[in-house]
Amino acid sequence: MTRFSVLDLVPVNEGSNPGEALGRAAAFAAHAESLGFHRYWVAEHHGMPGIASAATAVVLAHIGQATRHIRIGAGGIMLPNHAPLLIAEQFGTLAALFPGRIDLGLGRAPGSDQRVAQAMRRTLSGGADEFPRDVMELQAYFAGDARLGFQATPGAGEDVPLWILGSSLYGAQLAAALGLPYAFASHFAPGALDEAIAIYRRDFRPSAQLKYPHVMAGYNVFAADTMEEAQLLATSMQQAFVRLRTGQPGKLQPPVAGYYESLPPQAQAMLADVLSASSIGTQADVERDLAAFLRRTQVDEVIVGGQIYDFEARKRSLGIAMAAAQAVSDPHETATAQ
Repeated sequence: MTRFSVLDLVPVNEGSNPGEALGRAAAFAAHAESLGFHRYWVAEHHGMPGIASAATAVVLAHIGQATRHIRIGAGGIMLPNHAPLLIAEQFGTLAALFPGRIDLGLGRAPGSDQRVAQAMRRTLSGGADEFPRDVMELQAYFAGDARLGFQATPGAGEDVPLWILGSSLYGAQLAAALGLPYAFASHFAPGALDEAIAIYRRDFRPSAQLKYPHVMAGYNVFAADTMEEAQLLATSMQQAFVRLRTGQPGKLQPPVAGYYESLPPQAQAMLADVLSASSIGTQADVERDLAAFLRRTQVDEVIVGGQIYDFEARKRSLGIAMAAAQAVSDPHETATAQ
């Protein structure tokens, strides 16, 4: 069966604050668990007023306390920002607190602009170019490799499956070479999705963690009882993308009726591109769109995103997404990633 999971950027709404956003994240994770989603991931972003998940490991500890059995993890940690030892210790601690529930997705982008990257790392030397080495160093810490001369504590011996994240062909190639599961960021950068999946499956080499390739793809859902309501809900995320692309990032804005239609053609084209792996509408619409996406990609797992301003509407949308997922998901031969 295709698995379905949730990606939460922990949005900070206009008129709200990070504390309230984190409270909503815990409640949303518990709701996702009650609906039967497989995992709940948050992502590392920095310097963005509308995203409250910068301290990703801390947020996951908060999410873990609010849930009982759903897998929780990073989708992802931007490894060039950190020493691998620190990430091993942080996620080793999470694994000790929540055994058998922790995932660690790794990306090579900074999750910020160059000014913020400089502030975090103090130096821009190495960075993304050292990503493969850093991933293997992280694997060594979790394995308790004696060649390191010391152990990551907590960390060594903990069961923390690693994932490679990406929005280009690079991540697909690395995940295949290392025999790791692969998550593609098609929820905001869908352009290379098909080629990346093909490369990953073609070049995959089995590893101690994973015998067969396992692909997860991001997919946005804005669902409601009517098409009109769903289209209105989607305008908050549309505003967020337009503001980000025009250098005006901020908090998540309330929906605006007719927003998409009011945009110039170039902005409409941009949104059509970045949100092409999305469904807007009723359960029937989501079923149709999701079924087409699964036929096209044959992914093993879909991670559902979609920022919605009103919290109750967001919970309702997620429930509709799961109902649609259950309606269209068919058993097929697939790997079982941890």
